Amino acid sequence: MTDTKHMLADTGIIFGRCLRQTVRSRLSLIFGLLQPMLFLVFFGPLLRDMPLGGRGDSWQILIPGLLVQLGLFSSAFAGFGIIIEKQYGVIERMRVTPVSRLALLLGRLLRDALQLLVQSLVLVLVGVALGLRAPVLGVAIGFLFVGVLAMSLASLSYALGMRVSSPQEFAPVVNSVNLPAMLLSGILLPMALAPAWLDVVSHFVPFRYLVDAVRAAFVGDYTGGTVALGAGVAVLLAAVSMTLGTRLFRRAGA
Repeated sequence: MTDTKHMLADTGIIFGRCLRQTVRSRLSLIFGLLQPMLFLVFFGPLLRDMPLGGRGDSWQILIPGLLVQLGLFSSAFAGFGIIIEKQYGVIERMRVTPVSRLALLLGRLLRDALQLLVQSLVLVLVGVALGLRAPVLGVAIGFLFVGVLAMSLASLSYALGMRVSSPQEFAPVVNSVNLPAMLLSGILLPMALAPAWLDVVSHFVPFRYLVDAVRAAFVGDYTGGTVALGAGVAVLLAAVSMTLGTRLFRRAGA
C-alpha cells in the first residue's frame, strides 16, 4: 500500500512537471494540431458531395479519422522529448532520486492524454463550425478511444526513446510505422472505397477498428458490433503496448 501511494505521489509530481513544460511550449500545442486542422479545412470541403460508402455525412467520416490521426502521430513522436532530456542529463539526475521508475512513465502519459484531449476538443469545435453534427455522447466515446490509443502508443514511444541515443535513430522507426498505419487504417477515407485486396490487408491493422468504432459513435450507433469490436481491440492494444512499453522503459534504466 505504501509503495502504491509513493508511486501515485511520484506520478503526480512528474505529471505536474511535464504539464508545466507543455504550457510553456505553446508552439508544440499549435503545431501538433496543425496537420489535422489543415486536412479538416482544405480536404474536408472536397468530400462534401462525394459518396464515401459509409454512414453519416462527410464530416462524420473525416473528423473521427482525423482524431485517430492526431492520437497516432502525437503519441508516436512523444519519445522525442525524452531523448532531449537524456541528452541534457535530466534523466540521469532523476535516476539518483527515489522517484518511482513507473511514475516517470505514467506522469508523462497522463500529460499526453490531457494535451490530446484539449487538441481533440479544438478540432471537433472547428468541425462543428464547418458543419459537423454528432451526438455529445458519440464525441465523448471518440475521445475515449483516441485517449486509449495515445497512451498505448506513447508508452512504446517513450520506451523506444530510452533505448536510442539520438533523434536520427528514432525518427525513421516511427515514420516507417506511422505512414502505412495511417494509409491502411482508413483515416482519411473509409477502406470500403479501397480495392478488395487492400481492404483485406487493412483488417490486419488494429487502428482500422478504432477508426470504424469512432465513426460509428459519431453517427450515434453505440450498440452495434462496430463499437464493441473497436473497444475490444483498444483494450487488447493497450494491454500489450503498455505492458511491453513499461518493461522496455524499466530495462532501459529509467
